[in-house]
Amino acid sequence: MALLIGVLAWASPARAQSAAAEGQKIAFDRGKGNCLTCHEIKGGDFPGTIGPALKDIKSKYPDRNELIAIVTDETKRNPQTVMPPFGRNRILSEQEINAVVDFLQTL
Repeated sequence: MALLIGVLAWASPARAQSAAAEGQKIAFDRGKGNCLTCHEIKGGDFPGTIGPALKDIKSKYPDRNELIAIVTDETKRNPQTVMPPFGRNRILSEQEINAVVDFLQTL
């Protein structure tokens, strides 16, 4: 029963909102996620133009696992990408990648 309660707490709207806020913080952090170096993101300052604008993400990537894979190591899908392999190179932890994906899915 405790496991079920833990799962429900993890899936709660407050938890999702908190994770998305943490993900935005990581994505906008110039020393951590640094997504703004390459991407335009609503609410971000001084965006780059190397990568696509990050908008309508949930409709473009309805499969959350696909988005996690892209952030973790886009070179597996596209060997020619300039996107850093955030997970493979341990730039971001698995928890941080999940938070960034939570944030991206709100765009």
